Amino acid sequence: MNILYITYDGILEPLGDSQVLSYQEKLSKDFNIILLSYEKEGDLKNKKLLNLMIKRVQGASISWVYRRYHKSPSILATFYDLFVGLIHTSYLIYKYNIKIVHARSYPPALIAMFLKLFFGVQFVFDMRGFWADERVDGDIWEKDSYIYSFTKYLEKLFLKKADHIISLTNSAVEEIKNFKYVDELQLPITVISTCVNLEKFKPNHDIKKSDNFKFGYLGTVGTWYLFDETIKAFQIGLELLPSAKILIINKGEHDFIKSKLRKYGIPLSSVELVTASHSIVPSLIQEISATVFFLKPLFSKQASAPTKLGEFLACGIPCLTNSGIGDMGNIINSGNVGDRHLPL
Repeated sequence: MNILYITYDGILEPLGDSQVLSYQEKLSKDFNIILLSYEKEGDLKNKKLLNLMIKRVQGASISWVYRRYHKSPSILATFYDLFVGLIHTSYLIYKYNIKIVHARSYPPALIAMFLKLFFGVQFVFDMRGFWADERVDGDIWEKDSYIYSFTKYLEKLFLKKADHIISLTNSAVEEIKNFKYVDELQLPITVISTCVNLEKFKPNHDIKKSDNFKFGYLGTVGTWYLFDETIKAFQIGLELLPSAKILIINKGEHDFIKSKLRKYGIPLSSVELVTASHSIVPSLIQEISATVFFLKPLFSKQASAPTKLGEFLACGIPCLTNSGIGDMGNIINSGNVGDRHLPL
């Protein structure tokens, strides 16, 4: 069966690599995958990266085509990308005799809905999260804005018109069931959380960890993250274990992180702040004794499934985090793999 997968995230980006292409490589053993992605100009200029990706998708027998991603002006650029994408995917439907279109998140879902209308293909809405509400919670849109109302209207169409829906969390499914226009008894929805490559992320019992306890943090520190609260947790940890160390793996926010560490009196001598490619992240995680991270428990976060949680747990690292984010609280409590309560 020929399946068209549309993603607005480029597979040349770390997220697209781990959460799009890695899935398709597995699925390509049973299906013919035609993958359309939107790639950023900077990534396309990296010829080494591009050539390696071309060889990789060819090795998996995936037919990869890409469009250039346009960022600004934001709304017009997105609609331009989607219009061009609709023309391109219409050609792909004809060329490959595609019967199923899998749309990752809301912008590709708009393309898929039109393809269903024009060509009668089946439409899989992989919603990933409450996208419009994320933009409001992230202070990108106003809740009373036209673009928010329009996107929520599209969300309604996607949920009603999709032949099948994929949610990242059970918490999001329970919320969707409360939508007035949704018939709970006829809701064609499946929960598929973010996944981790267990061949890369796994406990390494051969590593001899130092005598010092090492806290760890992975990823960005802005928008959705309660980084002040995380630093406070590190502060308490160092009071309990003065010889402990802190490893922070982050890209592009080092000055901000250092300013927060100074604010809370954490000596930089106790901190290792590094930028790391995705390929060496597993080995860095394996050196950590425990991880700490907190997210803002906003409405849109009910539909979030932080990949880092799975990566740490796959490596056998206990996690200190908060509830109110997707299914994290249930995962932590039922699996006895950390603690979601901390007096800050």
